[in-house]
Amino acid sequence: MDILFALDSIPAIFAVTREPFLVLAANVFALLGLRSLYFVLEGMMNRFVYLKPALSFIMIFIGIKMALVGSPWEIPTWFSLCVILFTMTAASLASLYKEKQQLKVVNK
Repeated sequence: MDILFALDSIPAIFAVTREPFLVLAANVFALLGLRSLYFVLEGMMNRFVYLKPALSFIMIFIGIKMALVGSPWEIPTWFSLCVILFTMTAASLASLYKEKQQLKVVNK
């Protein structure tokens, strides 16, 4: 399963960087068992309700970035990382805010 997870992550890594060391390091970490983080995320899906839409947006963005590699409209790596960081931060904060609002309604 770890090998399958590592192979699955290769396109996503290449969408972020072409640096061979980073690609190798990411795959080594995947092989060492980082797939267990998937189960942590799965357990928190009820709490972070906006995580699925955020991950969907990121996957679409990465797909577009991969399609534009080598074209005049190629998306720079720094921009991709900023988009990913902003999307995950916004989804996490919005989910926590929604959970806080729901707790207020229940406590009234």
